[in-house]
Amino acid sequence: MSKPILAVVGRPNVGKSTFFNKIIGERKAIVEDIPGVTRDRIYAEAEWNGREFAIIDTGGIEANTDDPILSQMREQAIIAMDMADVILFMVDGKEGITAADQDVAEILRRTGKDVILVVNKIDYYKKDSDKVYDFYELGLGEPIPISSVNMLNIGDLLDKIVAGFPDEEYFDDVDDSIKLAIIGKPNVGKSSLVNALTNENRVIVSPIAGTTRDTIDTPFTFEGVDYTLIDTAGLRRRSKVNDKIEQYSVIRAVAAIERCDVCVLMMDAVEGLTEQDKKIAGIAHEAGKGLMIVVNKWDLITKETNTMRDYERKIRAELLFASYAPVLFTSVIDGKRIYDILRKAAKIQEVRSRRITTGKLNSLIEDAVMMRQPPSDKGKRLKIYYGSQIGTCPPLFSFNINSRELMHFSYSRYLENKLREAYDFEGTSIKFVFKEKRGDGEK
Repeated sequence: MSKPILAVVGRPNVGKSTFFNKIIGERKAIVEDIPGVTRDRIYAEAEWNGREFAIIDTGGIEANTDDPILSQMREQAIIAMDMADVILFMVDGKEGITAADQDVAEILRRTGKDVILVVNKIDYYKKDSDKVYDFYELGLGEPIPISSVNMLNIGDLLDKIVAGFPDEEYFDDVDDSIKLAIIGKPNVGKSSLVNALTNENRVIVSPIAGTTRDTIDTPFTFEGVDYTLIDTAGLRRRSKVNDKIEQYSVIRAVAAIERCDVCVLMMDAVEGLTEQDKKIAGIAHEAGKGLMIVVNKWDLITKETNTMRDYERKIRAELLFASYAPVLFTSVIDGKRIYDILRKAAKIQEVRSRRITTGKLNSLIEDAVMMRQPPSDKGKRLKIYYGSQIGTCPPLFSFNINSRELMHFSYSRYLENKLREAYDFEGTSIKFVFKEKRGDGEK
């Protein structure tokens, strides 16, 4: 099921990122007392009174500027507005209304979207109420006073935000196509792959790194299976950065990964697996998505005996956490093995949806325990009473045990390996949940 989207917009330095962090409960957005800190959209998931939604933090909008960075920030914010179901327009109650606020308000009026006007930095309402009333001049309805830092009036604001979302039935996902997120660093051939798979130039292709600015969905059918390809902007790595603000690397493709079924991590065969590739794979792994590694530009590699085998072994040695991910070798420019990507994606999605019966699962657990005794500590040994599969996409298994402390990571990995040996879970992570439960006769 998709989630409604809230976009937080406003001119620079009004407190958007502070608000974002308070809502999601972590310091995910950049917070510095300098205008222009947040340079891209940042996505996160939030929840209020049982209603889940996505929240997008944006860079400050400078309506009239020729500065390339500020112009891009404005474009990103406008895209966020287009995506949003509700827009939160934040202004600074201490500074009062400004010409920049008027400019942003004009942009917002043209969207035709539901806009909630929020006056931030109102720490003492009785003292600052006159400043709040001034913002009626923006023509966007009743301004809501809050203090993001002190969390004042945030609950009432969230009530209003959630009330503005469409009904939950609106977000029921009727699209049963397999959604592939083409992810990777800039200039590894992601857009070229989309064009090659669809056999038409549906996406702009350029040798200039970073040509794709935002996600682009391309639906099509192959061998009777419906797919949606999600081409994403390249994930960049910042190095040798001195400016504190520039230390923060914004990951554009997180939203695409969150809403896809299978991630296709493209890497450059000549460059090899990089630290950034590992980080990107980690994002997909943590999100519980299907994952495959596609080594592009294989035509540029000098081949010897076992070149492909040795290359794959090296990748697997460096991606131990995602050892389940298949590795495919392609040359998009030559069209070699590109359709194997689609066939593999269909297989991965089938595997992600697989269910193991409780009887078969517990039989496997019993055999695994007989082959290797569970760990013990101070005379107390781990006991696994029974297990069951409680979810799919990715496969999720629940185990009732006597003590979580005794379930060491190594034994959990052992159980996962046994499960993978018995059943084909190629291309997907497997999640375990351990619940403590007293067994018969335990005190």
